[in-house]
Amino acid sequence: MSLDLDYDTDVDPAAPPREARRGSSRTGLARVGMFALMGLIAIPFVFPVYWMFSTALKTYGGVFESPPVLFPAEPQWHNFLAPFSQGPFLQQFINSLYIATLTTAGVIAVASLAGYAFARIQFRGRNALFVMLLSALLVPPEVTIIPLFRLISAFGWVDSHLSLIVPSMFGVPAVLGIFLMRQFFISLPVELEQAGRVDGLGRFGIFWRIAMPLAKAPVAALAILTFLNSWNDFLEPLVFLRSREMLTIPIALQSFTDPITGVPIWNVQMAATTLSVLPVLAVFVIAQRQFVQGIAGTGIK
Repeated sequence: MSLDLDYDTDVDPAAPPREARRGSSRTGLARVGMFALMGLIAIPFVFPVYWMFSTALKTYGGVFESPPVLFPAEPQWHNFLAPFSQGPFLQQFINSLYIATLTTAGVIAVASLAGYAFARIQFRGRNALFVMLLSALLVPPEVTIIPLFRLISAFGWVDSHLSLIVPSMFGVPAVLGIFLMRQFFISLPVELEQAGRVDGLGRFGIFWRIAMPLAKAPVAALAILTFLNSWNDFLEPLVFLRSREMLTIPIALQSFTDPITGVPIWNVQMAATTLSVLPVLAVFVIAQRQFVQGIAGTGIK
């Protein structure tokens, strides 16, 4: 008696099951669809930046072409040199850069110390004081600009960069930083502090040698937010600064106008604006991983 068995000799025993292949293909399609959706959502945010760069490369007449040209046939790269020849743009650029850097360093120092105190040091009225501190975030800067100007004038800081650096170190950016740092320090295990005390560290030693080295991610997030806020600040420089050489980038950008008609020279203005975006973009690209980790680690998800 013989049995005829039909074996499929083309099947590879090392090949994954059909269900696994289907699941993998579905995952791949889902990923492609997700990236396509993210690309569509990003268009309204990316296109204005692209249009700014494209306008910076056009002639003055090319800005008003109809229909609009997405990219000029003959890019005018010399437009990026025009802001430096039409005024003290380089000095104003340096002003914004060092003001934002000093402000960021000051806010990190103040916010880290205060945030650690609110998170780890027990004192009477701590919670009430923290709530009062957060209430400062609800007050628009336009409300406090007049009393702040009188205070700055009393110190003799009008038309001085101290009027921008010192108030920001203890203003709204610092309050936001205190909140971020407090949320992070609360999440640290108490056992780390206990181990530090066993090794003979005091309160400041625990803060400097244990807490701060672990706080690189929230510090990076705070640095980006503070630098961006200081770099884009418009109201305070407009009120406190007088001379053209002391101005910062946001005020300087509005000075690229025709001296007779007062109409903006759009291609030169967009070239200057493109140059002003580069420092903030560089800071964010360098620290973007720490920025995301810092925001997630402080409980703001």
